[in-house]
Amino acid sequence: MLRRAFLVLFGTLALAACTSGGRYGPAGAGPMVLGGPAAGAAIRSDHRVAILLPLSGPRADIGQAMLQAAQLALPAPDSPPLSPKDTRGTPDGAAAAAQQAVAEGVGMIIGPLTSAETAAVAPIARSAGVPVLAFTNDPAQAQPGVWTLGITPGQQVRRLLAAAQAQGKTQFAALLPDTEFGHAMGDALVRATAAAGLPTPDIRTHAKGMAAINAATRDLSGYANRRGPIEAKIKAARALGTSEGRREAQELARSPIPPPSFNALLLADTGEELAEIGALLPYYDIDRGAVQVIGPAIWASPASGSGSMTGAWYAAPDPAARAGLEQGYMAKYNTQPSPLADLAFDAASIARVVATQGPYSVGALSQPAGFLGVDGWIGLLPDGQVRRGLAVFRIERGGPTMIEPAPQNAGGTGS
Repeated sequence: MLRRAFLVLFGTLALAACTSGGRYGPAGAGPMVLGGPAAGAAIRSDHRVAILLPLSGPRADIGQAMLQAAQLALPAPDSPPLSPKDTRGTPDGAAAAAQQAVAEGVGMIIGPLTSAETAAVAPIARSAGVPVLAFTNDPAQAQPGVWTLGITPGQQVRRLLAAAQAQGKTQFAALLPDTEFGHAMGDALVRATAAAGLPTPDIRTHAKGMAAINAATRDLSGYANRRGPIEAKIKAARALGTSEGRREAQELARSPIPPPSFNALLLADTGEELAEIGALLPYYDIDRGAVQVIGPAIWASPASGSGSMTGAWYAAPDPAARAGLEQGYMAKYNTQPSPLADLAFDAASIARVVATQGPYSVGALSQPAGFLGVDGWIGLLPDGQVRRGLAVFRIERGGPTMIEPAPQNAGGTGS
């Protein structure tokens, strides 16, 4: 379940406090701060917003929670009208919902939830000139006028690579599960290192099972080539059958072997598999003091088993910044918002802010200053890509510690 979470999205985005009045300003003055328009800001009558969610079917509970978050971000009477549309959690249902929304003349669509639904909605919305803020984190769905708001493997990896580079780490490798998520993380590392002008990373994938993990770890470590020459000398010294040979063999056994070919290692496993890798790294002479382990944002959850990887880093929003949204959501709905509800609040907040400036358009949404949620900066690029400012955390025995805060603008985001 944890590995496949990215197929919908990994939504831990903390947003501007919904209990505040909110601020905004012209693009050149800095990023828009989400949470609502300035007092007295006019909302155009044609700025209706459709939200496409699974309001029936197996994912109805998710859809209802996200709808409530969007409604919290768009309180009447000074917000764009919000029109909920039920996708039933299927591509066909999402397409029908998008067609209905377009026929009603909405100015923007937020949602749908999944990659497949977004693929069905995109051509309908684009042909009508209606921008889409989708909730998936599948970057393949990004295109001009369609942005994917879920936190992507690429955003996480770029942020981690920038942090590792700042610590002098320039040689990257990856040991990843042979899953869609694992390949997405590996592809992101290849692109990030190429963009940074770094050597191509050495990447190994492994099938399920401890034997496969062991073989892949040994292979990636280059253990045989690093340890082999010393083992050969030890064997030769023992073969002498003399006290001098035995002493030489003992000295050789204490000799350090050369380090691996990398000083930063990307992992994406969870649970027992992650614990197994943690045990194998020192066994194959990968010094965790010299090799920085980095991994996915799902490591923020204790359920991921990340506690077995003390000292490793991951990139994610700052959870402490979520307090304002939690307070507002609890006050209105008497429950805590889910992580996915956060993204619905964020998308609706963007719609509310942009509505005060004029028609929804690619230009208005992709203004260079971007938008600032309380967890960091969000930039919607004209081609549909999304950049985020994520914080970097180090896993420690008492819980994660933030070692780099989320940037408040495009500079230094790495993502």
